[in-house]
Amino acid sequence: TYAPKLILLDISDINCIQDVAKEILNCYGCVDILINNASMKVKGAVQSISLELDKKIMDANYFGPITLTKAILPNMISRRTGQIVLINSIQGKIGIPFRAAYAASKHAAVGFFDCLRAEMEEFDISVSTVNPTFICSYHRQSAPGNWEASIWK
Repeated sequence: TYAPKLILLDISDINCIQDVAKEILNCYGCVDILINNASMKVKGAVQSISLELDKKIMDANYFGPITLTKAILPNMISRRTGQIVLINSIQGKIGIPFRAAYAASKHAAVGFFDCLRAEMEEFDISVSTVNPTFICSYHRQSAPGNWEASIWK
């Protein structure tokens, strides 16, 4: 039995994910189950959301989970066991107005993890995606015209 260890990670900060994965593997030796359950979203018309904010959403919802998964994956492959779960969104299957960046990032994540599932079958590593419907999440209220502050976490 291992004592719990709190490790803080900003999933949108791609540069720190490798270090966090190393810290986890050094502490515990392996990861049996990786649950990717972090997300950011913003509500707004496509023309009102900056490309910078689109990229931030993509970092958190797509590049973050795949970077963490790729960092943990070699350990699972070498042990020929493990489970990887992506908690995604129904918007990874269908898009709705005013959520273009969010839906695009979730579609990309579904595509990646679907391919990963097929590739990991030979290593007995299970890959699952969960696409729940709308979830009430923490929201920072933004000032009018300040889409950066309108991020949902």
